[in-house]
This record gives sequence, C-alpha cells and structure tokens, in this order.
Amino acid sequence: MKNIKTVIFDYDGTIHNGAGNYIDAFRHVYHQMVADGAAPERSFEDSEITQWLGYSAQEMWQNFMPELPEEVQMCYSKRIGQFMFDRVKQKKAVLYEGAVETLNYLKEKGYQLIYLSNCGAEYMKIHTECFGLKNYFSQMYCSGDYDFQPKYEIFNVIREACPGEYLVVGDRFHDMEIARYHKVYTAGCLYGFGSREELKDADVLLEDIRDLQKIL
Repeated sequence: MKNIKTVIFDYDGTIHNGAGNYIDAFRHVYHQMVADGAAPERSFEDSEITQWLGYSAQEMWQNFMPELPEEVQMCYSKRIGQFMFDRVKQKKAVLYEGAVETLNYLKEKGYQLIYLSNCGAEYMKIHTECFGLKNYFSQMYCSGDYDFQPKYEIFNVIREACPGEYLVVGDRFHDMEIARYHKVYTAGCLYGFGSREELKDADVLLEDIRDLQKIL
C-alpha cells in the first residue's frame, strides 16, 4: 500500500456510529406504520435493524418490505430521516472514538481523504455541518447526488477527479464491491455493521479505526 495517495471513507459504520439513533428512528417509524395499518405489529432485535445501515434507502426498503408501494416506502423513509436529522440537531450523533484523531493523522501525512456514502444529500450536509467534515475531506460524494447508483459506479467519477492509488475503508459489502470492479485496496471495518463474511476479501481488517495509523 506504499503508493496510496487517496483514502476513500464510508461514513456510517466507519466514521459515524449511527446505531443508536437509527435503531430509535426505525422503531419509532415502524410503530407509526403499524398504527397506519401499513405493517404488522412485531418486535425487532437491534441486529435486525442495524443490518440496514450502509444501504441506500431504496435498497433497504426493497429488501425489507418490497410489497409496499414505492411512494409509501419513501414516505416512511423520510420520517426515519427526519428523526435522525433531529437527533443530529440535538447533538446526539456520535463519531467513533479515534475517528477525528485518525482523519487528522492521515491529512497531516499528506493523504487526500474522500467521503463516499450511500446517503442522501441532506444527510451528508447536516453531518458535515455538525462535525466539520470539510476540515478533513477534500471531496464529498453521496449516492443521493447520483440517483443512488452503487458506490462502484460513483467511483468512476472519483477516479477522474483524483487519479492514483486508492484505499477504500468501509464496513459493508458495498465498499468491498468497489475492489471487484476496480483495482483498489480495501480495509474492512470489523467494528461497523457488516458481517465478517462481507469483509472476507478485504486486504486488511480493522478492529478500530485507529488501526489505520499503523498501516498508513
């Protein structure tokens, strides 16, 4: 990895620990769905909910409740998003311990840092404002700005803007998938929301985001 110049970071499950807020948002909105007659009453384990972190909203609903009309899916998706926006405004969003330290370390070492997330533009914007993400990332991309194309397709845009060797850091198969289509190195975040199976092809595995400081 000695020739790497650019490090591409996933956000949720890699830098941002959104589990608590997403679990609360999901349960809150699912309760509304039951009240509206749009879903059967049932309980969820936390792990059943966090499995959707890292998915785009469209992917999540197509896997979770594909029988719902798309307009209904997006209505409830917006409610989940609003709940999470409110949590950010209330200063209840948190980054993983060591995330800022590691981003600062890599920036000072001269690496170009790029944000690439399966989120919408408003989600990216509010987190950027809350955590000052532009202090670390030279460029920021979200799938919402590209009609929710998969990350490996958005990578083509990044490659044109920033040629060179890359390391993709993430916790889900969406991040590892980039290496299947492009010749890049990958670091799988075991502390995130993906399974070890999703990360089995990663070049390195991270138990903690600060492990990057030992590698780069």
